[in-house]
Amino acid sequence: MRAPILALLLVLLVALSLTVGEVSIGLADLWQGLWGGDGPGALTVRVLRAPRVAVAAGAGAVLGLSGAVFQMLFRNPLAAPDIMGFTSGAGLAILASVALGLALPLPLVATAGGLAAAVLVALLSHRPGHPTPAITLVLVGLGVGFTASALGSFLMTRLPSSGAMEAQRWLSGSLAARDWSHALQVWAIGAALALALALQVRALDLLELGRDLAAGLGLRVERARWMLAATAVGLAAAGVAVAGPVPFVALMAAPLGARLVGARAPGARLVAAAGAGACVMLAADLAARAAIPGLQLPVGVMTGALGAPYLLWRLSREIERGEL
Repeated sequence: MRAPILALLLVLLVALSLTVGEVSIGLADLWQGLWGGDGPGALTVRVLRAPRVAVAAGAGAVLGLSGAVFQMLFRNPLAAPDIMGFTSGAGLAILASVALGLALPLPLVATAGGLAAAVLVALLSHRPGHPTPAITLVLVGLGVGFTASALGSFLMTRLPSSGAMEAQRWLSGSLAARDWSHALQVWAIGAALALALALQVRALDLLELGRDLAAGLGLRVERARWMLAATAVGLAAAGVAVAGPVPFVALMAAPLGARLVGARAPGARLVAAAGAGACVMLAADLAARAAIPGLQLPVGVMTGALGAPYLLWRLSREIERGEL
């Protein structure tokens, strides 16, 4: 296990995210700002950057966990909530609630939208009497995701100009104007769902042995799969509710975490995926804020730039293996 490497990388990215930006903060100001000092450094750290960093780390962690569950559940490296359309469904549900003027909790709305997208993918992929291949779920999910994105674009035309601009920024994946309430939201919901997932690690471990063997060992296979999928959708929705449908974090986190840590057991791979997801989101946000002086890009632009080449490489690998 090489867990200290991932932990050190996470600490380094947190420190850089707190100090680097339009206004650079020295280590002394950072220390003073974190521990109750006054002055512009304290304001920048505690009010402007620390909540954003906390939201980025929390959203990246829950997205990484969600992607790891789906990839282990379907035994396919392309299975991720963003690729399969679940985050797009969550985003569409939030846009619909805003367009209709519904004052509903965003995590609840996002979860409902993600679950609706998951059920739709399952129904469209189902063939009576035949097991559904994972690649079929992925491809159907892509179609559902594109449809949800198109419907979201239509809904934006029904919003006032100011609301449409804010919605567009959010749909791109944004951490702008995040405060401690957003951080508390994603960390509290993420912790509850992570605990629920921890209680299902044994089921995930048995499922990796194969459906028949897992059933022979006493596992109720279909119930376990649906419970794991629902938990993973909830994790993805928690990230979408605070950061928007950020692309590719869930897709990349599990392989990256497993490679960095050398994890093999399901529990260790889940922890590594959470840490890697937080690192990817923090690195992308840092690049979005610092890449072009005077301009802050949406974090989703950077994760897209990082994730698109990875997706193409992964697709080429699957084609070589004859999976596509």
